[in-house]
Amino acid sequence: VQLQASGGGSVQAGGSLRLSCAASGFSLGDYAIGWFRQAPGKEREGVSHLRGGDGTTYYADSVKGRFTISSDNAKNTVYLQMNTLKPEDTAVYYCAAKRGSPYLPALHYGGMDYWGKGTLVTVSS
Repeated sequence: VQLQASGGGSVQAGGSLRLSCAASGFSLGDYAIGWFRQAPGKEREGVSHLRGGDGTTYYADSVKGRFTISSDNAKNTVYLQMNTLKPEDTAVYYCAAKRGSPYLPALHYGGMDYWGKGTLVTVSS
């Protein structure tokens, strides 16, 4: 099982980035995929999650209306489109997988089954 996150970079406030999480070794339909982020000195937090089996999505209040999570099951990849980025979005972003169909608002980084390496997003003002 492997998750590979990519797409991070440096942008100015108001800009956009699209993160990708490519999964291998399992089918997205059997898992929930979560995007988490961790800023320096802060706890890792959930950003947006997607349940592969039925497409249910969740967004943290801080990103609602700006971020969109989606999946391409044929490519076994989950995307996080991030628009109107703010300096406070600066963090290392991780994707993670949890088996089954969990209740997305309750997904916690401590309960995920698999993790990918992070990708750094830097938003300058």
